[in-house]
Amino acid sequence: MRLSIASAMVGGVLLSACGDGGTSTAARKANEVPERGGTLRLIGTTDIDHLSTTSGNTMQAAFLFRAFTRQLFAYPTAPSYEEQTEVVPDLATTLPTRENGGISSDYTTYTVHIRQGARWNSSPPRQVTATDQVRGFKLLCNPVLPSGGLVYYLPTIAGLKTFCGAFAKVPPTAAAIRTFVDTHEIDGVRALDDSTVQFHLTQPASDFLHILARHFGSPVPVEYLAYVPDDAESRRHTLSDGPYRITSYLPNRELTLGRNPAWDPASDPIRKAWVDSIRVDETSNGTSAQQQLESGVADLPWDAPPPAVDVTRLLASGDPRLLLAPGGDHVINMKYLVVNALSPSQQHALARKDVRQALQYAVDRAAIAQALGGSAVARPHTQVVLPFASGYRAGFDPYPSAGAHGDSAKAQQMLSAAGFPRGVVLKLALANGPASVPIATTLQQSFRRVGVTVTLMPFSPADFWGKLLGNPDAVRRGDWDLALTEIFPDWQGNNGRTTLALLFDGRTFGPNTQNFGGYDNPDVNNLIDRALAARTRAEADSLWALTAARVADDAPILPLVVAKAAVYVGPRVRGCLVSAAINCDLTNVWLAGTSTGGRP
Repeated sequence: MRLSIASAMVGGVLLSACGDGGTSTAARKANEVPERGGTLRLIGTTDIDHLSTTSGNTMQAAFLFRAFTRQLFAYPTAPSYEEQTEVVPDLATTLPTRENGGISSDYTTYTVHIRQGARWNSSPPRQVTATDQVRGFKLLCNPVLPSGGLVYYLPTIAGLKTFCGAFAKVPPTAAAIRTFVDTHEIDGVRALDDSTVQFHLTQPASDFLHILARHFGSPVPVEYLAYVPDDAESRRHTLSDGPYRITSYLPNRELTLGRNPAWDPASDPIRKAWVDSIRVDETSNGTSAQQQLESGVADLPWDAPPPAVDVTRLLASGDPRLLLAPGGDHVINMKYLVVNALSPSQQHALARKDVRQALQYAVDRAAIAQALGGSAVARPHTQVVLPFASGYRAGFDPYPSAGAHGDSAKAQQMLSAAGFPRGVVLKLALANGPASVPIATTLQQSFRRVGVTVTLMPFSPADFWGKLLGNPDAVRRGDWDLALTEIFPDWQGNNGRTTLALLFDGRTFGPNTQNFGGYDNPDVNNLIDRALAARTRAEADSLWALTAARVADDAPILPLVVAKAAVYVGPRVRGCLVSAAINCDLTNVWLAGTSTGGRP
């Protein structure tokens, strides 16, 4: 799933390790005792999209939600990528398993117990309950702002499709929404008592705990039913069950959080809450934000990554305050070309697998890496999933070429055999920006060598995502033939649902689809169904590997490079373990020299 990702990458490139991949001495000094106190200052350029957990759909939203919302399960702040990407209990007392009775013998029922001491900062404060959790799931498909995460919940939770179908017909008023929520139930989400919620699935789902860790399905207090979801009035009455609460909010200017007096640290196993307050300045630009971070005026970026020119400079100097996510060999992003399989261009040339495969060999991926700064900052990639993700096979290269420079002779031979000895003429769409343009021009040169003429079509990011890629009519008309895009999986590890299923299930093609090019292979769809219904991670991994190999052979996309994200931290910041979450955990960093003593 895409979450407002343009600002999360540093030019969309893979950065070589600086320091030790997120555990720099400037961010976490050895033997340094965490300090309590101070205001953590974030600097950025944009406002949060939504304060409602059901509707927040950007990385900034997920970043901020960590501070004032909680979920049944979450991802820990930990030194290793492997630990960072495995779910742990948050509001839940323990991970459900078959052995402890939390998962039924047929893998379709999950029973979760909510820990005591987790409270809303209501008046008076009260315990978070199973009913709050059920309410959060009901509001996923509210008729005002249905959740962008429904793609994960609708096919998984028993009865949710029926519930949402009826909810969609409800007038978009607070009174009508409250009446519907109070009088209708989801068959697959039930509160057995105040502290026990039970989920019934349509079929086994080995990744269900990852789905429960998404913020979309967070508990929701009953007070929210007094307002239209995420309207201005509801934003002024946001409640918290996390360590911080929103104390002021000026849209497009500033957002501040202070300590939540209702929060009990004994009830929260993953948040330490070292700083006293958090202030988000949304009025900067990328260049000035970086200057403020380097000078120490600001502590953390909100949405603006270091400009590419600064990244090159910081890497060259070995600046330990430049942190990379994730650490080691792990990556977080893949840039790729989508092939419009439905385009009528060139007598429907792109509907043919042999033509799509020829284009794979035409691409000089090493040149793309060089255009983005060379081998130190970009890594060529030919598999349809990221390394270490579901379906990835170490050492597998479906379209090999010497030095990843492509094989022009083979591409030309394949095009000629397909009936295009003089090549083809194609339109390549892209979101205009400093990351995309160098890649697109390099691709244009690569294709030219094999007789493929590519016309670049830059769009504003809003038009590119909103009017072009998610518009099935534009796909069928052939408004574009190739499109330069990227993916950040919503979670790591067992994530075929948010990568292979999201991008390549032909049955999902339609408005706002993630299957941008209209790819549809019934055999792949069947493999996806089998993988999604797997009872165990091992079974799922095997099926996702088969799926990825079949997709790679069909060549509906042209993978280009895989990448890390970068975060530059101010000189006061400590305890920042940059992870697959793209940024530091606001609830676990501390500020050097600001101690007020004691513990949160």
